[in-house]
Amino acid sequence: MNANLPPILSVRDLHKEFKDLKVLRGIDIDVNKGDVIAVIGPSGCGKSTFLRCLNLLETPTSGEIVFEGEHVFRNKHALLKEEYRQAKKAMQTAKLSRDKQAIETAQDELQKIKTAYEAEARLDKETEKRVKKTIDIHRQQIGMVFQQFNLFPHLTVLQNLTLAPQKLKGLTEAEATQKATALLKKVGLEDKANAYPATLSGGQKQRIAIVRALAMEPDVMLFDEPTSALDPEMVGEVLKVMTELAKEGMTMVVVTHEMGFAKEVANRVIFIDGGVIKEENPPQEFFSSPKDERLKDFLSKVL
Repeated sequence: MNANLPPILSVRDLHKEFKDLKVLRGIDIDVNKGDVIAVIGPSGCGKSTFLRCLNLLETPTSGEIVFEGEHVFRNKHALLKEEYRQAKKAMQTAKLSRDKQAIETAQDELQKIKTAYEAEARLDKETEKRVKKTIDIHRQQIGMVFQQFNLFPHLTVLQNLTLAPQKLKGLTEAEATQKATALLKKVGLEDKANAYPATLSGGQKQRIAIVRALAMEPDVMLFDEPTSALDPEMVGEVLKVMTELAKEGMTMVVVTHEMGFAKEVANRVIFIDGGVIKEENPPQEFFSSPKDERLKDFLSKVL
């Protein structure tokens, strides 16, 4: 990791609401090339939503996501709505007071916020139009591994691995097969190339799901609780693959309940609670000297 390089992924003031439910309430984080970031927190705190927003599987409500120097999401004008509303309210109050100085001050403030709001709205719209054309490329560059594998049951393992590289990256069948075979060998499953997902164990399915994401040669890998659906004896084989990826320098953001992985493999651990990052530190400090009271309580129950 080169500290002088800009972050590969930057998130600023990210919010996500589902109707009246505020799930993310202002996430700020930089992900540097080669980072392995473990994301922990109680159920329902917004961890998975945060991950899905990074890949735009969920559209955030407001904030910014910059990937490799380019906005892939931008909605800053929404953050000014409340400020604009308050400025209008202040204007009404000033008018009622009939204080000329107060009215002029309120008018100036309202105009300033209105100008900023309109400027941000224009930039947001331009970003949205551009991202609509490039969203598939963005998703190829940020691979994602889910809890439930999401393999195509009617396709063999090899077909699962070669479909997207052929359709989206333009590889020939021979090129895609060669790459898939090498990846299967890497995770010790080359003998399963012609098997169907239904014949595989949970651990094997998850290793195939990881390999499928790697076949697209992503710059960042997102893992959403990749071991939570596995029987305990299968967890180790998946964590081993992830550990090897980390050693090879893959940039990874991992939502996990596996505290051993967070301690031994991650270089940064973040604790999300109530839709915000409550604490972030290197693993040793994070686990040995937590500062946030909620994190102390959480760790006392999971360690």
